[in-house]
Amino acid sequence: MPIQWFPGHMARARRVLAENLKLVDVVVEIIDARLPFSSRNPEIDRIIGNKRRVLVCNKADLADPRLSDYWREYYKNNDIGVVFTDCHTGNGIKAVTAEIKRVMADKIQRYLEKGRKEPVIHAMVVGVPNVGKSSFINKVAGKAVAVTGDKPGVTRNKQWLKLNPDIYLLDTPGLLWPKIENQRSAYKLACSGAIKDDILDVEDLASFLIYYLSQNYPDAIKERYKVDTEAVLEGVDRGDRVMCGVAMLDACGKKRGCLIRGGEIDYTRISNIILDEFRAGKIGRITLDNPEVLTEGPDGSQIAEEISREIDEIEGEE
Repeated sequence: MPIQWFPGHMARARRVLAENLKLVDVVVEIIDARLPFSSRNPEIDRIIGNKRRVLVCNKADLADPRLSDYWREYYKNNDIGVVFTDCHTGNGIKAVTAEIKRVMADKIQRYLEKGRKEPVIHAMVVGVPNVGKSSFINKVAGKAVAVTGDKPGVTRNKQWLKLNPDIYLLDTPGLLWPKIENQRSAYKLACSGAIKDDILDVEDLASFLIYYLSQNYPDAIKERYKVDTEAVLEGVDRGDRVMCGVAMLDACGKKRGCLIRGGEIDYTRISNIILDEFRAGKIGRITLDNPEVLTEGPDGSQIAEEISREIDEIEGEE
């Protein structure tokens, strides 16, 4: 099932972002460090154009540090200022202020050369839902000034926040884009919690996630679920996403005792467990975007069709 979610409040958020762009000097784009490519909204790129930008990769404590290093260099090489943050510990938060001033250095210098004090910099915070925008704002402001939650779409009201005497932040609601062309990115966003679970097939989603983990983080699966990926997938075509995913869900479900009458696997239960534990960082430090995502085109949408078709085939054989 192709994943799309663009409720009415997001259409409004897009209008608000465009309307308020003229009020700010710089855009602070918050993304999920576990999805440093997929959680970037191309709609934001189109709206802000050449406006100066600071990219904040939040939830860095949940991301694979090796891949975080790769993406840090990637964005720097593309002349995008980037800071990795952990809003729980505050790591990286102070660097955001420094990066804002760095990208605005020429404006600051012009003021100082004229004998004036540093100008007030107006910044707008943007990002997709559930990347930790509110937690970031609360941390940089030093108190809980924005309503936070673990569901996408919680923060909706505009508010200016005084970061320090020189920088003011404008908060905006989380914004997805109307049509997510690359369904691999859509599945990753859904895995992170950026898309509401109640519109998703959690078994499809968990199958996608556990397949990715089996290919990229088998040791993390073994540590968390006591499941040996090599043994489970012996004889299974590693290129078959669904068969691998189902085999891994079976193995994890048995280990966790997710069974229903007759000893069948309770796929809904084990799927929710895997998704919840990934989002909470309990499986380990995982990044869903590796460098290969840069070579993916719109054909990523094939994954949704493959998953739905092959699951139907499996169920038809039972």
